[in-house]
Amino acid sequence: MKASEIRDLTAAELENKLVDLKKELFALRFQHTVNQLENPARLKDVKKDIARVKTIIRENELKK
Repeated sequence: MKASEIRDLTAAELENKLVDLKKELFALRFQHTVNQLENPARLKDVKKDIARVKTIIRENELKK
C-alpha cells in the first residue's frame, strides 16, 4: 500500500486499517512459527504498512 493511498483515508479508516494490519501480522507470525507461511516477504511488507499508517496518523495529529 502506498503512502498516497493511506493519506486519502479518514482518521477512523486509518485506525481500522491499523487494527486489520496488526491482526494480519499476528496471523503471519503464527504461520511462520508453524512453518506454513508461503511468502515470508509478506511479514516485512505488513510491518512497513503498519509503520506507514502510524506515521500518517501522527502527521494528522500534528496538523491539528
